[in-house]
Amino acid sequence: MRSVIFILLFLGSFSCIEKKTLHSDSDLFLAPKSVAELTDRKLHEVSGLAASANNPGLLWTHNDSGNEAVIYLVDDHLTIQLACRIKGVKNRDWEDIAVGPGPTNGKSYVYIADIGDNNARYSFKHIYRFEEPILDPQKQEVTITEFDTITFRLEGENKDTEAIMIHPRTKDLFIVSKREKPVYLYQLKYPYSSNADTPTAAKVMSLPLTQIVSAGISTDGNEILMKNYDNIYYWNIKNKTIKEGLQEQPQKLRYIEEPQGEAITFTRNGNGFYTLSEKLLGEKTFLYFYSRGHP
Repeated sequence: MRSVIFILLFLGSFSCIEKKTLHSDSDLFLAPKSVAELTDRKLHEVSGLAASANNPGLLWTHNDSGNEAVIYLVDDHLTIQLACRIKGVKNRDWEDIAVGPGPTNGKSYVYIADIGDNNARYSFKHIYRFEEPILDPQKQEVTITEFDTITFRLEGENKDTEAIMIHPRTKDLFIVSKREKPVYLYQLKYPYSSNADTPTAAKVMSLPLTQIVSAGISTDGNEILMKNYDNIYYWNIKNKTIKEGLQEQPQKLRYIEEPQGEAITFTRNGNGFYTLSEKLLGEKTFLYFYSRGHP
C-alpha cells in the first residue's frame, strides 16, 4: 500500500512539474523540441541569439559581460562555424544581438547590444553595428575592423537593459528595461545620431512585466516575442505600430524553463523561434525550437 501511495504522490508531483514547465494560454506555438545540447566551453555564458540573414539556417550568439568581444555563428547542433572578433572593443556587458537592416538598403547588419547595467551606474549604452559576414568555409575566425558604434542614453535615469529589437521597415531600435515592474520600452529613432549630443532613447510606454531579458521581432515586422526567466510573451502587431501592438494583452506561450534563459529569436522564415540559456554549473543547457502551431 505504501508503494502505491508513493507512486501516486510521485506521479502527482511530476504532473505539477509538467504544468509548471509547459504553462501556456496559447496554442500558437507547439511544445518545444530539444535541438542540441550546449557543450562547447566557448559558449559558457550565452546571452543573445539572432537568426542569420546571410547564412540561412545559422544563428548568431555571444557571451555575457567580461568575456571576449566575439560573436559566434553556430548551426542547430550548436557547433561554431565562425567567430567574429570586434577589434578594439570591450565586452562591458553584452546582453542581446539582432540582425536587421542598416544604412545601405538591401544589406543585412548585425547589432551587438552592450546595454547591460546591473547596478544602473552607466550613463551611456553602446550598440555595435556592422555588415553581416558571409560564412567562408576556409575561415574559422575573422576580425571585424569596420563597424559603427551607436552610443546613446535612456530618457530619465540609468537602468539595466537586456533586450533589443530592430524594426525591419523603419530601422528604429527598441530597448526594454529589466529590473523593475513595470518595465519600460525605449525607442531610438533611425538614424540614431545627433550632431550636437549623444542621442536619447525616448521612453515610449510601460509594460506590466518584469525581468525582461531578451526580445525579438519577426522579419515581416508583424510579431514580437519577449521573455523573462519564467515566461515567453507574444504579440501580433500586424497593421499596428509597435506601441499600439504592445498596448494589447500578450499571449503567454509554452515554455520549458531554462537554467538562465536569456536568449530568444524568431527564425527568418517565421516557422518558429529558438531559445538558449547560459550554462550553469551542474545543469544541462539545450537549444530549444518552438514550431508554429495553430492560430
